[in-house]
Amino acid sequence: MPLVSIITPSYNQGRFIRQTIESVLNQKYPNIEYIIIDGGSSDNTLEIIKEYESKIKWISEKDNGQSDAINKGFSMANGEIIAWLNSDDIYLEDAIQKAVDFFTVYPDYGLVYGEGYLIDENGNNHGRFPCTQEFDEWTLVHKSDYIMQPTTFFKKEAFFRVGKLDTNLHWCMDWDLWIKLSKCYPVGYINDYLACSREYDETKTSTGGIKRFKEIVKVMRKYGNYRYPPGYFLYGCATLLTITKNYLIVHQIARLITFFISHLVFSPIPFWKESESAKRFKDEY
Repeated sequence: MPLVSIITPSYNQGRFIRQTIESVLNQKYPNIEYIIIDGGSSDNTLEIIKEYESKIKWISEKDNGQSDAINKGFSMANGEIIAWLNSDDIYLEDAIQKAVDFFTVYPDYGLVYGEGYLIDENGNNHGRFPCTQEFDEWTLVHKSDYIMQPTTFFKKEAFFRVGKLDTNLHWCMDWDLWIKLSKCYPVGYINDYLACSREYDETKTSTGGIKRFKEIVKVMRKYGNYRYPPGYFLYGCATLLTITKNYLIVHQIARLITFFISHLVFSPIPFWKESESAKRFKDEY
């Protein structure tokens, strides 16, 4: 039974973090190390964390953002298999056991992910995360991040080999990590539900706007070989929908544009070869 280390980065998430903690502690898998890295919360987060301190490790200190907090947590971790669960997301029953079972069968794999649900701020289930698919590296690099972060588990050795999370990224550090891992290790898919991702207006994804879009493009261009990959137009439309949601007529026009672009992006079209930058990355590691 390999040790599994779960990291939760936290900052002022007192209204959600109890559910997150309990979803980890209620896992049936018996060999779990749970570490919470708090950024100095000023709400009731620390009061809640202290209720569980006999079962977890935790620190609370100022950090340089989410990626820095996660990297810090993994540097403290002792597990062979690692993952992070944000302080507003939750694991489903036996998620960790299913990940361990996968790595037991496929020990050479560096990353595995599964299916997940979307929930709102009240915990209401809004159905399956619609983008998840079996692993395809080209699609991940050029089209979309179809891997739902809280469903992922990876090898600690692999995480440090590819250089941890890029602390210069604020929205796409997970996407960037999946691509880096896929260049060096096989990636697996579990056709089962492992976690729930919480979506609400205050999340980073919802409020990222143009800055988030520019970061997405930066990541796709870093590993891909196309200046305007299909994902450029797909995420451009998604951003347009977000920033026009309070302008009815403009928003309706944006929806029509998105409908057309989405059908074009997901239609069968010729694909490109692996980029030179991706080849250099693979050779380097």
